[in-house]
Amino acid sequence: MSNNNQNTIYPLIDSPAYVLEENRLIANLEKLSRVRDEAGIEIILALKAFAMWSEFPLIGRYLNGATASSLYEAKLIAEEMKTLAHVYAPVFHSDEIEELAKVSQTIVFNSVQEYHSHGPEFLRYRSDMEFGLRVNPGYSEIETDLYNPAAIGSRLGIPSLTELPQGVTGLHMHALCENNSFTFERVLQSFEHRFAHLLPHIHWVNFGGGHLITQADYDIPHLINVLKSFKQRYPHLKVILEPGSAIAWQTGFLKASVLDIVETPVQKILILDVSFTAHMPDCLEMPYNPAIRKANYGSEGKFVYQLGGMSCLAGDQLGPYSFERAMDIGDEIIFEDMIHYTMVKTTMFNGVRHPDIGKIDVDGNYHLIRRFNYSDFKQRLS
Repeated sequence: MSNNNQNTIYPLIDSPAYVLEENRLIANLEKLSRVRDEAGIEIILALKAFAMWSEFPLIGRYLNGATASSLYEAKLIAEEMKTLAHVYAPVFHSDEIEELAKVSQTIVFNSVQEYHSHGPEFLRYRSDMEFGLRVNPGYSEIETDLYNPAAIGSRLGIPSLTELPQGVTGLHMHALCENNSFTFERVLQSFEHRFAHLLPHIHWVNFGGGHLITQADYDIPHLINVLKSFKQRYPHLKVILEPGSAIAWQTGFLKASVLDIVETPVQKILILDVSFTAHMPDCLEMPYNPAIRKANYGSEGKFVYQLGGMSCLAGDQLGPYSFERAMDIGDEIIFEDMIHYTMVKTTMFNGVRHPDIGKIDVDGNYHLIRRFNYSDFKQRLS
């Protein structure tokens, strides 16, 4: 639906829509490229956070490739970034190994047993395949257990390892979630404490994602120094980072519109043309309250509303939010920073309309990239 309401900031963008602002993405890529070049490391895109493949050619000009957690992600990297994928998955399907080997350069296993079970299978199809093991550094500063891969009892990563199986040439760890360089430094200390005896025997290390390098107050010089110091201790190792959120951090928004206003004895509710459970699931899983342009989270203000999604799930709501003025049907709601960990996690639950995907290019022009329809919903079912 087009919205000609005078309070609409983006009248030419149909609602609902995820909108990437390409100049912001480029600014992030330039920061990441600086870290890569000054620290002498490789930085790759993690598709689990941002898989907008129409932007892969741009990303490929700044970064060293991409990492996948499944066959489909690896195929997308090969097809649209024109490079072989780095791959880690908690477990691999035997019937996917032949196809996965064709589009991958590095396979990281979650356990020694998985390596012994599937390593020889991969080598049958690609003799130059590199193998790694994921390890648990035993330390993290992630407060939400749902997002903490290094928690006690985590299924992700090997907590201790006396020696490396023959043929393993790298180690991978991931224990960050939108953390800073000082947290990474402490995680790295724990990693070295547990696994330093293995480092002389490998060729590369992958320090995973969660490095929020493009956040405004991130200390990039400190990160570069931490990485340089590690490389001085282990000059033979290639170092890889695979940030997810950092690449698409603050690079766009989700445009929504008010379709109805419901008044109850205790609150007013704006019914939107988007769904929190289907289109912004982290808001309910984390949970967190996203920034909204020209509004503040909380009930301190004159024009306070709860926000309701368009699905019939009772919990598909968020708030309260205080707006600068009274809201009307047809008004626009701009959810900020909705490009990473949103499009990759959406569903078509309840058959609600999926937001468009578009972008504002560096010249300020809007391009509609993808519009979803009934066949997208139907083809996911049987």
